[in-house]
Amino acid sequence: MKLQQLRYLREVVRRGLNVSEAAEALFTSQPGISKQIRMLEDELGVQILVRHGKRVVDLTEPGRIIVDIADRMLKDADNLRAVGQEFGNEDTGALTLATTPTQARYALPPVVQQFMKRHPRVRMSLREGSPEQIIEMVTAGGVDIGIVTESYPEQPNLVLLPCYQWNRAVFTPVDHPLLKEKPLTLEAIARYPVVTYDFAFNGDSPIRKAFDARNLKPNVALTAVDADVIKSYVELGVGVGILAKMAYDPARDSALRLLDAAHLFEASTTRIAIRRNAYLRRYVYDFVELFAPHLSRSVVEKTMRGPGENYEL
Repeated sequence: MKLQQLRYLREVVRRGLNVSEAAEALFTSQPGISKQIRMLEDELGVQILVRHGKRVVDLTEPGRIIVDIADRMLKDADNLRAVGQEFGNEDTGALTLATTPTQARYALPPVVQQFMKRHPRVRMSLREGSPEQIIEMVTAGGVDIGIVTESYPEQPNLVLLPCYQWNRAVFTPVDHPLLKEKPLTLEAIARYPVVTYDFAFNGDSPIRKAFDARNLKPNVALTAVDADVIKSYVELGVGVGILAKMAYDPARDSALRLLDAAHLFEASTTRIAIRRNAYLRRYVYDFVELFAPHLSRSVVEKTMRGPGENYEL
């Protein structure tokens, strides 16, 4: 059994059992992947993939168990390499983050600046997505750290570390009639089209909960992931924006006005998401502590130690 065979198998599963896409992603040939997986099946004495002609159509029952074990083995192999890198050269490496565009644009820049001064030889990579996409990326092992901004049910394979709380504001053009509402109410907001985040009305979102509690159904004119995109459409008069208050930049947003809406919505918590059994290099702990000073290495390690351990603000 070779780790390469397990990597081929895992990639085929990740690509929806499409061997051609897996081969392209791994820069190898489709026949090569098929041959290696058949060799693995022969060695284990069980069929892993269900085939119909030349197509893979499903996993067998033992195949599902084997894929789970293979995934754990490959993650452990990655951890072994990380240990070697840690003690071979502590000052070089890579750090991959996944976060929302709002966090990337407004919360992370000063942290990244400090981190790069401390670790100039660490290469950083930043990926953006919705909260759901970020959780998926961390779970799959594609990123080292996820920074998410919504609440989630318990994630058995992840540790979610609370960083800070934040709330929302309403963004309007400079002459919008909503600016005359004193105090600002949900009923007043609901009289106008709304422009907000893609996830603002999903699940237990504070925005959805607030409007539902008042039996209000706002006219959501447009949604987007990126706060700057939302602000652009607010400037054009498409609707009033409901955004994180941190997304207001007085120097750049001269065509907009901000109305504090903290009294209308529950506060949200930004959290760092890490795979529970991941091996973190020293500079990863440094980044976490720069972003959230109360999350020292000892706190993170204690929380990651196993199921049942948790940390709250």
